[in-house]
Amino acid sequence: MSVRERLYVEEWRRLIEAGEAKLIGIIRQEILSGVRKGSDFEGLRERLRAFPDIVLTEADHEEAARVFNACRARGHSFAAIDLMICAVALRRGMAVYSLDADFRRLAEYVPVKLHKVPGVQGF
Repeated sequence: MSVRERLYVEEWRRLIEAGEAKLIGIIRQEILSGVRKGSDFEGLRERLRAFPDIVLTEADHEEAARVFNACRARGHSFAAIDLMICAVALRRGMAVYSLDADFRRLAEYVPVKLHKVPGVQGF
């Protein structure tokens, strides 16, 4: 594991231990959908159950649509899941912890906070 990867893992562990890591259902689904072996799926599913889902509301869906419209007005589009993650973070004053460069691009159009990993520049 590279130094950079180790820093990401250590920060993820810190967020979990501090009780700061949160999930929404579609992220749980996305994580589990990438698992091919049944036994690995079951193990990961059990581990993820330590994180109760943030319950989405009508206001979250409306905010995701507002974010979509703001981006589209500037000529950009993003995946619906990414827009929902941003909407949840914006409405709850949370930062997004992701290595997906789309979130860096999204942050150019909406005021979503991106979680910074100490010791790592950029993504």
